[in-house]
Amino acid sequence: MAKNNNRLYRTYCMKEMLRLLLKMKDINEAEVELKQWLWRASHSRIDAFKKLYQKVKRHKEHILNAIRLGMSNARIEAINNKIKLIIRKAYGFRNIQNMLDMVYLVCSDLRLTLPNRKSKAT
Repeated sequence: MAKNNNRLYRTYCMKEMLRLLLKMKDINEAEVELKQWLWRASHSRIDAFKKLYQKVKRHKEHILNAIRLGMSNARIEAINNKIKLIIRKAYGFRNIQNMLDMVYLVCSDLRLTLPNRKSKAT
C-alpha cells in the first residue's frame, strides 16, 4: 500500500496512531503521543485530518480524561439501544408501567428462574 498509494498509506497510519493512542493506559505517554499526532494532523495535506485536528484539539482535555479514567460512553450507548428496542417492542402494552418494568428487567443483572425449570447449580 505504501508503494501504490502513499496518501492512503499515510491516512491509514494516522488513523492507527489515533486508535492506539486511545487504548493507552499511561496518561503521560498518551499526552506525548497526542501532541505528536496533533502536530502530524495539522501538517497533513489531507483535508479530513485537518478537520479532525480541529475537533481533537478542541476536546484534548476530554480525550485525556477518558484515557486517565479508562471510561467511555459505550456502556451507556448499549443500554440506551436496549431501551429503544424495548420501547419499540412495547408498542402494544396497555400501560406504561409494563414497559418500564420490562426496561428494569432487561437492563438489570437480575436472573429469574422460569417455572418448571431447575436452576443450574454453580
